[in-house]
Amino acid sequence: MKGSHVLMGAAAGALMLSGTSAFAQSSVTLYGLVDTTVRYLTNANSHNDGLVSMGEGVETPSRFGLKGSEDLGGGLSAVFRLENQFQLWSGKLDNSNNQLFQRQAYVGLSSDQYGTLAFGRQQTPFFEQMGNTYDPMTVGDFWQDSYVYNPVGPFLFTNSSVKYSNHFGGLQVEGMYGFGGVAGSVGANSMYGVTASYTLGPLSADVGFQQNDVSGKKFNILNLSAVYAFTQSVKVLGGWLHSQDNTGLADVDMQQSGAPTLPRVSPNRIDDSLYLGSSWQVTSPLTLTLAGYYDHARNAALLDGDLGVGINYSATVLAEYALSKRTEVYGTIDYTRGNGAFTADYPGRNNQTGVAVGLRNLF
Repeated sequence: MKGSHVLMGAAAGALMLSGTSAFAQSSVTLYGLVDTTVRYLTNANSHNDGLVSMGEGVETPSRFGLKGSEDLGGGLSAVFRLENQFQLWSGKLDNSNNQLFQRQAYVGLSSDQYGTLAFGRQQTPFFEQMGNTYDPMTVGDFWQDSYVYNPVGPFLFTNSSVKYSNHFGGLQVEGMYGFGGVAGSVGANSMYGVTASYTLGPLSADVGFQQNDVSGKKFNILNLSAVYAFTQSVKVLGGWLHSQDNTGLADVDMQQSGAPTLPRVSPNRIDDSLYLGSSWQVTSPLTLTLAGYYDHARNAALLDGDLGVGINYSATVLAEYALSKRTEVYGTIDYTRGNGAFTADYPGRNNQTGVAVGLRNLF
């Protein structure tokens, strides 16, 4: 009898284990991409010399990550993501803070009905929407096609954050709050951001707001964006970004490497940026992207120490050719020019032309 009880117990345990494996399935995926370019840029220093260099991809910095989920039953899953960014040409981490998972490091719960709630270091709702859907260059990596995002650049990722996202039919909403971690002050060094996008047939539109606190001073950005797909292979993208910076960071973050040191920074810089672009899949392997960016800055730092206005504009052409589902070669040409406050952002003359070829592989 004792032996039968043991056998029955073992059988019951086996059934419990088999039931657990049936109801709580989990998966972990290693993913990433490697991307680099060889690029020629005019007026790359104070002597207006040209520069040939190897660097980041035009749209996508190299990265790798781990993501996983566990089915908890009832449409509920536990999820996590760890994502690193690195310099392919040097093998170094692509940040100055020695962060192993610079891009994302979060854990959360995801419900088919109630949405996803995640905790950790995460992309802001603004960056997620612009990078994935609404910017023709997916928030590009070259200064010449990403300068309109430079004021918000330090705030595209948030540490110690809570983010919620969900779909309600054609409506997608995202909200994030970042804890400042300052004793005695809930608001100091905190952030919050919200976006709402709606898709109706070929049209998708997005509105968002983000505010960051830096030692009691505010940085705000408001965006309106839209995408219209004329066909499956042709779409047009456009939008407006409005930022107000009281932190003094925008003037410095706008500058390219090697630009002259500013005598002072603005306590209230305001930028209004417009962009317009189009993506056209000419053939199955060939895609062409055209993009134009314009920024009007007010109350911005000038090289003589005063504050004033400035205008910067650029145009970019990108051609991508897919060798397979995971590998592509591409070429890009860009031109940019600035005046007024933007002359402080160039290391040489106030205009530049860049030509690059690149290779990208996804895994």
